[in-house]
Amino acid sequence: MTHVAPVGGTAVQDHVALAEIELCGELMIAASAAHGERLSLESIDEVLNVAHAPGPPATP
Repeated sequence: MTHVAPVGGTAVQDHVALAEIELCGELMIAASAAHGERLSLESIDEVLNVAHAPGPPATP
């Protein structure tokens, strides 16, 4: 006997988990497009749409 979730509003969605799955998929696509090369940290940040806040100025 196969159990199937009922149609309607009973399904629970974990929006954080869905977002993480989407990001993992984007990384897999980028990695496959790299043709065996490692993705740089900058490339990963670009795929994940990560913006780094500027840090404090370097002291000499």
